[in-house]
Amino acid sequence: MSKLNLPKVIAEAREKLGLNQSELARRLSVSPQAVQAWESGRATPRASKFRDLAKALEIPAHVLLRASGVITEANASEYHLKYQREGQAAFEEQMLKDLSIWDETTPLEDDEVYVPLLREVELSAGSGRFAIEERPTSHLRFLKQDLRANGVQLSNAKCVGVSGSSMFPVLRDGATVGVNIGKNQLTDVVDGEMYAISHNGQLRIKQLFRLPSGLRLRSFNRDDHPDEDYSFQQLQDEQIAIIGHVFWWGMFA
Repeated sequence: MSKLNLPKVIAEAREKLGLNQSELARRLSVSPQAVQAWESGRATPRASKFRDLAKALEIPAHVLLRASGVITEANASEYHLKYQREGQAAFEEQMLKDLSIWDETTPLEDDEVYVPLLREVELSAGSGRFAIEERPTSHLRFLKQDLRANGVQLSNAKCVGVSGSSMFPVLRDGATVGVNIGKNQLTDVVDGEMYAISHNGQLRIKQLFRLPSGLRLRSFNRDDHPDEDYSFQQLQDEQIAIIGHVFWWGMFA
């Protein structure tokens, strides 16, 4: 069985039905931005949406399960036998039930790791100053292979909450990003990539661009948040430091 691509499967099935992204979103009671994120690969439908998504696209649910990686090359033969033995409807129902649901009390699997969540805390009430610290009880779980595939060492992986609308529509208020703090030097900056930065202790997520004289900070919402250019001296004066490169993000629609 050949490996499929979930964004491509969703987009092609939608187009075959003659639906635009807004029409598919209405069928699923989600925002058009959610469908756009699925088809661009920036986000993945929640497990609870797979059945409704398959019905809306008029395709078997197992096609989505396969394209999303639940059914892989390694286990395809096993699931094919189950499919033949149990029939399509029973097979898909069981597969959808088998999708993992977990919370912070669920033990880690052997191929998973915890990544801590960073936050900013206000220093001495009224000072307007912040410090960045780890939340000792808050973390997200990642597959080890996903970190390796993105060149991220576990010790360098942190998560950061996003606030505000400056990075909309790519990042909504309340989104969470994964940050590789191993890439925190000016020489690590790849123009146009997103980075977490500390600006006088305040957490910010921006696109960065290297300039001959310093650094440019760019928001996706440029109408309300114009570019910010800082010289090397200003970077020091305003205590602007790169925390790390954004390698992952996730959010609710």
